[in-house]
Amino acid sequence: MKDGIINIYKERGFTSHDVVAKLRGILKQKKIGHTGTLDPEAEGVLPVCLGKGTRLCDLLTDRDKTYETVLLLGQSTDTQDTTGTVLKQAEVSVREEQVREAVMSFVGEYAQVPPMYSALKVNGQKLCDLARAGKVVERKPRLVRICRIEILDMELPRVRMSVSCSKGTYIRTLCHDIGEKLGCHGCMEHLIRTRSGIFDLQKSITLSEVEKLRDEGRLDEMILAVDEVFKDLAFVTLKEERQKLGYNGNPFKKSDVEQENAVLGEVRVYDQEGRFIGIYRYDQERHSYRPVKMFYGK
Repeated sequence: MKDGIINIYKERGFTSHDVVAKLRGILKQKKIGHTGTLDPEAEGVLPVCLGKGTRLCDLLTDRDKTYETVLLLGQSTDTQDTTGTVLKQAEVSVREEQVREAVMSFVGEYAQVPPMYSALKVNGQKLCDLARAGKVVERKPRLVRICRIEILDMELPRVRMSVSCSKGTYIRTLCHDIGEKLGCHGCMEHLIRTRSGIFDLQKSITLSEVEKLRDEGRLDEMILAVDEVFKDLAFVTLKEERQKLGYNGNPFKKSDVEQENAVLGEVRVYDQEGRFIGIYRYDQERHSYRPVKMFYGK
């Protein structure tokens, strides 16, 4: 079984679930999970966790992401992108300076109302299922963070831009909201995710490339080891006679590690053979390292 994370380039037309299903067939293993849904018409970076790496799914989903998108001004749709039914249209008579000002006003935190065409659930029902049934329900605004917006090109009514944002941000909704602020409506015409946490577009591979690398016996070259996700943390190595504490997820003391001046914070923990055990955090009150996330398993 493969363990780690593989940076998949999700192609247009596939759902994130499709990618996982196809990878299960390619790799002949069931323990696979993705780290954040991309709409079928969107494309780009989709980190997929394999084996022990599936314990990282929630953590990687929480990381900031970067998208390149095209905002089309002059119309709004029920899906907030160009795949939907046009609801309103207006002449785009705004100037470029006005567009730039409106776009940049969304940098920072803002309360975003999730779109009806989304996988979020209200009273146990997916919003998208309700939308397809012709129902519209009230959705509570959620606070999202737009870290950065860079306008890459502007040929009105289209604006191409790069957006870095927090987990849970809908770029479709951002495009819609910019259009409403300008008073001429707007929707998303194109979306590509260029970065998700430490994973970027340049190092992503398609499903067909995964198959080719598998057949060539080179797939391991593209699988990031689980501990590489935490490479910004210092590490400690347990003494041979104390390794079982780590294997069993038990706390251990500073005297149980090889390093004399061990970091008193979050650390990666390894055994004598260099096997990654997990992430521990030093507890000042109890004078011991205690488990945060375990990855060891035979």
